[in-house]
Amino acid sequence: MSTLTLNPAARHELKIFGWLAAAFAAVYFLPVGTPRFDGAVSEALELTKWYAREHFVLCLLPAFWIAGAIAAFVSQASVMRYLGPTAPKPLAYGVGSVSGTILAVCSCTVLPLFQGIYRMGAGLGPATAFLYSGPAINVLAIIMTAKVLGAPLGIARAVGAVSFAVVIGLLMATIFRREEQQKVAAAAALPEPEAGRPLWQTAAFFAVLVGILVFANWGAASQTSGFFAKVYAIKWWLASALGITLAMMLWRWFRIEPLRIVTVVAATLLVLMMVPGHPTWPFLVAVLGLGWLTAGRGDEAGEWFNQAWSYTKQIVPLLLGGVLVAGFLLGRPGHEGLIPSDWISGLVGGNSIAANVFAAVSGAFMYFATLTEVPIVQGLVGSGMGAGPSLALLLSGPALSLPSMIVINSILGPKKTVTYIALVIVMAALCGWVYGLSMS
Repeated sequence: MSTLTLNPAARHELKIFGWLAAAFAAVYFLPVGTPRFDGAVSEALELTKWYAREHFVLCLLPAFWIAGAIAAFVSQASVMRYLGPTAPKPLAYGVGSVSGTILAVCSCTVLPLFQGIYRMGAGLGPATAFLYSGPAINVLAIIMTAKVLGAPLGIARAVGAVSFAVVIGLLMATIFRREEQQKVAAAAALPEPEAGRPLWQTAAFFAVLVGILVFANWGAASQTSGFFAKVYAIKWWLASALGITLAMMLWRWFRIEPLRIVTVVAATLLVLMMVPGHPTWPFLVAVLGLGWLTAGRGDEAGEWFNQAWSYTKQIVPLLLGGVLVAGFLLGRPGHEGLIPSDWISGLVGGNSIAANVFAAVSGAFMYFATLTEVPIVQGLVGSGMGAGPSLALLLSGPALSLPSMIVINSILGPKKTVTYIALVIVMAALCGWVYGLSMS
């Protein structure tokens, strides 16, 4: 009895037919008109709209410029010296593990910065420590956790987040040590960086860029008094002062024409007067003006724009697609997507290992904007969520999300991405379980 064999061309065409048939069946049987499906579609669009309004302009755009500056102005040899696989571990992991105390960013905003330092030669361990700590160790979020959910949980979150960053980084470097050894060999072959801009100028330039990112996204404090509340009240004055400082740097250090800079400043002020109370619009005009000032130039300012634009083209489509999927499946805080929220709240009660694992997995796939994880956990605690799963969600949620996973995969590849996600989930669940036992 003869067997049917297909040549490679026929198998290729059959595979195409299979994908087309599956796509047709999915569209043909699409449950349009059912409340659950229609609500999930609406949530996907609402979450994407909210993300674009609340995070894209103020968070992502400054992050792209910072990532572009890393690629344009920081030599690969310098990155390898301080964050590479041969760098002193206390220095490299120390910087990576506490970076989130300065950067009040979410799991998506940290991605351009992570890609910038990793592409420039940072070791996998310090780079992933930075990737985790950036959104996880937000000082204001930890303080809010302590005030809203109790001091023990706030302290546990702070200690867990800092130690997680170091442990995850060390484990990633150990698991993929062969590739790290290749980086060591590459570092030895790198020439000494040429003398360029003075170090103090580069440090001041990055401090201004990071300051604009931090103050533009400074969240409201839970109380009307205190340091954080006072900074929040004047955050746009601080961001504006840093913007003027950046304009002076562009004139003096980058030799950009003063008339063009004045034009951008005037346009920003005009929009500010036209739409008072909506700082996102003048901020967007200023960012677009920065692009106009730097695009198409053949000097280092032009290279800065080219690098920032390269990150933007690569990351934005993946992020928006990921946010759409996350909204469709899980909805927004307080709203349901395709997966009922009762399923989640019903599975995180008590302190069983299963409850902690489910909380860690749910947090890893949900999207949390900066500071929103605290009221979400507060609501889940009111629905019966245990102490251990609460910590597990707080340790995995801010550091990961479905959109960030998609982008991380494009940077690290599937093997490293799956390993990183698994480490975050397992460690968050284990830490939550131990914390729950100590609190029982």
